[in-house]
Amino acid sequence: MSAITQTHPPGPARGPVHRTERALAPDLARGSMLLFIALANAAVFTFGNQPGAEASPHGWERPFNLAMFVFVHARAYPMFAIMFGYGLVQLTRRQDAQDAGPGAARSVLLRRNAWLIAFGLVHAALLNFGDFLGAYGIVGILFTLLLLRRGERVQRVALWLWAATAVYTAVLAGVAGYHAATGAPGSAPVPTGDVDSLSAPDYATSVADRLGEWPVHTLSVLPFIVIVWLGAWAARRGVLEDPAGHRRLLIRTAVIGLGIAFAGGVPIGLVSAGFVHVDGPTADAFLTLYEVSGQFGGPGYVALFGLLALRLSKARSGPRSKLLVRMVTALGQRSLSGYLCQSLAWVLLLSPFALALGERTGSPTLAACLSAVLVWLATLTGAHLLQRRGLPGPAEKLLRRLTYGPRPSGSGPVAREPRGPAVR
Repeated sequence: MSAITQTHPPGPARGPVHRTERALAPDLARGSMLLFIALANAAVFTFGNQPGAEASPHGWERPFNLAMFVFVHARAYPMFAIMFGYGLVQLTRRQDAQDAGPGAARSVLLRRNAWLIAFGLVHAALLNFGDFLGAYGIVGILFTLLLLRRGERVQRVALWLWAATAVYTAVLAGVAGYHAATGAPGSAPVPTGDVDSLSAPDYATSVADRLGEWPVHTLSVLPFIVIVWLGAWAARRGVLEDPAGHRRLLIRTAVIGLGIAFAGGVPIGLVSAGFVHVDGPTADAFLTLYEVSGQFGGPGYVALFGLLALRLSKARSGPRSKLLVRMVTALGQRSLSGYLCQSLAWVLLLSPFALALGERTGSPTLAACLSAVLVWLATLTGAHLLQRRGLPGPAEKLLRRLTYGPRPSGSGPVAREPRGPAVR
């Protein structure tokens, strides 16, 4: 039996979700974690490689490098993959609740994800080789066709895959420990992969480079369908819509997920910070552990924001706290626009053929960090202004129009924010 069923006569397909139907946790998570995405991508653009870090840090740059590998690099984007899977199920349920027919949700999802692939291609060609939109679109289509309507037994496979990944991470930790204990003394740097488009001498060359880099990058991240699958599993249980009812699950997930992710990033972070010196094979083992363990940052951070949303719903906060929450959730509701705006900013601020702030300031790490924070604050302010006027983000508006048509059934103008406080 299908996990998401449809039993009524078909009606018209439903348009995008109304703001009053949104839970706090997903938007709070997206808006907040865009700061981590900004920090990670600004570093990649500044240093022209992945993961993106100062090779010879000094002073405050050393603990900063450590913090980036423990909390940010390869730990932020999995959270968006979790939320993407969560959204696939939410969209399907809205279509089913509208009695739109068993094929309506499938049609909407396939159309929306096909357009995401197109968005990704344009985004990559014009701005950022490290685009994830195209991969989301491909994974969304595969998930819709193969997994979305499958029964509970199939959905539980996602949990078994995560258990297997945890065991694999433990094995990698053992391998890394063995290399650290038996390896010869050395001074190997963090293994990095140079990106041609980030060092291109002019914009036209960077576009040509990105068109070659995007397909390879997109294929390399397709395995995160397992992360998307876990988000869909959580959505079927309404975990973020009812954080109070799933408090114990959220606590366990936050502690275990973030514990694995943070611990797995410490060894390579210590190497990047210059606190630990190892040989090449040990550095490679540390990097593999960091990459695999980073997947657990996705469920861990989502659970953390679910608990934060629960806390905010019960706490009596002041006007400034309420304003900050509203601004962050406004950006979360416009996360696609915020993400694309960030990529435009990196090209203008950090590219060698543009302002190249990393080279001109004399402190690339500082330039990357300040650029990330200021760009995030700018998108936060812009999203808040749009929220006050009842307007969606421009990218969200375009994607909705392409998905649902110019006048989707059941949709209307974006509702203005209610006068009453959403967070007490």
